[in-house]
Amino acid sequence: MIPQSVHKSLETLALVVASIAIGGLLCDRGVAEDVVTLNQKADGYRGIWYMNQPSGDEYVYKYSGGLGTYCAKHRPFAIYCPQVNKTFFCYGGATKDDSRKLLHMVSYFDHDTKTVPKPTILLDKKTNDAHDNPVISVDDEGYIWIFSTSHGRARPSYIHRSERPYDIDSFKLISATRLDGDSRKPIDNFSYLQAWHSPQNGFQVFFTRYGYPAQRTICFMSSDDGIQWSAWQRIAAIEQGHYQISGIGKSKIGSFFNFHPKGKGLNWRTNLYYVESVDGGDSWQTVDGKPLSLPLTTAANPALIRDYQSEGLNVYLKDLRYDQHDRPVLLYITSKGYQSGPKNDPRTWTTARWTGEQWEYGTVTTSDNNYDFGELWMNAPDDWRIIGPTETGPQPYNPGGEIAMWQSRDQGATWKQLRQMTAGSSKNHTYVRRALNAHRDFVGIWADGHGRQPSDSQLYFSDIDGNVFQLPTQMDGETAAPLAIRNGQNAP
Repeated sequence: MIPQSVHKSLETLALVVASIAIGGLLCDRGVAEDVVTLNQKADGYRGIWYMNQPSGDEYVYKYSGGLGTYCAKHRPFAIYCPQVNKTFFCYGGATKDDSRKLLHMVSYFDHDTKTVPKPTILLDKKTNDAHDNPVISVDDEGYIWIFSTSHGRARPSYIHRSERPYDIDSFKLISATRLDGDSRKPIDNFSYLQAWHSPQNGFQVFFTRYGYPAQRTICFMSSDDGIQWSAWQRIAAIEQGHYQISGIGKSKIGSFFNFHPKGKGLNWRTNLYYVESVDGGDSWQTVDGKPLSLPLTTAANPALIRDYQSEGLNVYLKDLRYDQHDRPVLLYITSKGYQSGPKNDPRTWTTARWTGEQWEYGTVTTSDNNYDFGELWMNAPDDWRIIGPTETGPQPYNPGGEIAMWQSRDQGATWKQLRQMTAGSSKNHTYVRRALNAHRDFVGIWADGHGRQPSDSQLYFSDIDGNVFQLPTQMDGETAAPLAIRNGQNAP
């Protein structure tokens, strides 16, 4: 038997060797830490404007706008930390002169002073693609982690950790590795990453790997320390692949996903699947506890919730929550096709709740674009809310619109609008993101932007009552108070 002290020494040696190897790899690619990690301050809050796939019609693009908190498959963007009474957040920022140059930004809202500091510019992602937006996590010791994603495999991905707990001024590049057989490999590329952290299981991360073997293979990995990660586990690789949305409950983690049918192109996504784990990802099961053998590779499998393919509908995933019984609740939009415009109406906001015996479906409302995006807040068993751009905006049938708050008193069976939160805006509001463990003063964050042409983009957040505040675009001091917004205008 090898003594425990020897085991520890070998682990330390392996980590050092892996770090050196990754350091060499980064230097070879011209992305040494002093180049990658900027740790600079911006003088205000500005989001990135992004477009995808010109459409050749009046809507101009398949989707576009102020996408600093894009996309649906990135999460989370904000986390409340009661230890310091601050909500930390990240977003895809831009320079003052170029709204299409992606900078990874980190900041916080101080609930004691009701102010924000100048945001930290973590890195220049060397792209204008908002698919490379960052996500945030906070570990048990209060260190802030930023996962810098990539759209596919052409660009590198990065993991950073703050130098000090609950501090955004300085971050260090982490040389992370994953288990691969008997050896370890650098983690230098991942897409659509979703990071969850718990005291029991450390980091539990869902992500996409392009061409592994499907064009978009959805995966899972975990880590106690954020440096040494488990082997990559493929969840599903059906036909051309998937989008997934994950979530964490009191005793489980889970993912729900759609799939791209072979031969139809990646703009088509349909069906609804759900898998969960109650042991930190060591094993996976269906919602009713039947064991699953992963990866799933056929469209008809035990994880299938609903066959939307036979109904002729696309499925656009929005959020996964767990109720007071630790049962999953899903939020998504269905539509007749991927193109913008009324021909693919209705875009139906739908909830699916597992009762313990069956899935119950509820209709929230309809909106005018597949990429309208909001999330689900569970304030109490009789107080579920959705905040999202469900109301028509200044660029109709483009992503986003005016923000509204919806409420259900019967766990998703019926919904009513509590409040329209923005009105009279000049640009569409897009991608409302839920803060984890939210403080009532800062429950969601999003951005705005013109739906049909490049524009500047502002950042916003709201409280639990639906009051909206704009983060300052220009700061002269080290801190500033956000601006209250009423009917699309700055409040006096």
